[in-house]
Amino acid sequence: MDTPEFSKQAVVLVVDDTPDNLSLMSEMLKDKYKVKLANNGEKALKIAASANPPDIILLDIMMPVIDGYEVMKRLSADPVTSDIPVIFLTAKSEIEDERYGLELGAVDYITKPVSPPIVLARLKTHLTLKLARDFLKDNNEYLQAEVQRRTEAIAAVQDVTIMSLSSLAETRDNDTGNHISRTQMYVTALAKHLKDHPRFSHFLNEENIRLINKSAPLHDIGKVGIPDSILLKPGKLTEEEFEIMKKHSALGKNAIEKAESKLGVEVDFLKFAKEIAHYHHEKWDGSGYPEGLSADDIPVCARLMAVADVYDALISKRVYKTGMSHEKAREIITGGKNTQFDPDVVEAFLAIEEEFKTIADKFDDAADNKH
Repeated sequence: MDTPEFSKQAVVLVVDDTPDNLSLMSEMLKDKYKVKLANNGEKALKIAASANPPDIILLDIMMPVIDGYEVMKRLSADPVTSDIPVIFLTAKSEIEDERYGLELGAVDYITKPVSPPIVLARLKTHLTLKLARDFLKDNNEYLQAEVQRRTEAIAAVQDVTIMSLSSLAETRDNDTGNHISRTQMYVTALAKHLKDHPRFSHFLNEENIRLINKSAPLHDIGKVGIPDSILLKPGKLTEEEFEIMKKHSALGKNAIEKAESKLGVEVDFLKFAKEIAHYHHEKWDGSGYPEGLSADDIPVCARLMAVADVYDALISKRVYKTGMSHEKAREIITGGKNTQFDPDVVEAFLAIEEEFKTIADKFDDAADNKH
């Protein structure tokens, strides 16, 4: 394998307080490298931090005011200069001096008087290593940016897929209006309020709240499988019709599971989507459907959606009914505490009821229809 070469002439900064030493090093290096000279530590630090920094530094240790060790410390502490390799070039030849210099971050240690072949060989080695490090760093940054870009693209596809599916369900029912958006925001508000509650804190972390928010619009996706004669009926359903309507919870779960099977992998946000679609009509006392689950056996996300969904159904106008006031809806939600709803979710609803009212007003169907 060929040794990597710099695409441009490498820049070597030589730092030494003795003019003769600077002249000697400049003469030795000028045929292979672009050489910059500094006769003190302050000047060396300015050159290193400039817009055109050196690729490597040959640094003398014994200098007045700021010695080489202090220069090395400052170079290492500054993110702008910390990646520039430094080779100590010094008359100090004790092993302890060399150990200390390397501990400070120097990549090598050459004692004076110098041997030109050794200096040139060490420079070539460390410049080649720097080139490799820079290449890996640039590629790592590119890969991180590419991962971020693809992650954002996947998230966008997920969002579009969810909204497309939920909108498909919405088109089957002309009365649902902004129901999907409102319930999504109600559920998220409840989750955020309960995230520090002892009963919910283990589950309602930031990531799960994000996934619940993302999957909430699919809670009624199963309605695409309900006949129009039942779904769009302008009046109360018969007992037989209601039994058919109840199947939408299982239809929603099954539709999402089929999508997952085609993907060949379980997707986190779809797990919540399945739970919400399947269980948001379960009741705290076990009298709900489709499985008659009760209390904590009902998934948390479904318990949140139960309150959000019923509240929105109560305040919304339909062909067969007028919308209730917030006060009347609150009374019914409160009355369902410990029977239809998780009591702590009801308490959360009461604690943030003004937020519910704000969401309902902002996304009111009647106001939306005026635009």
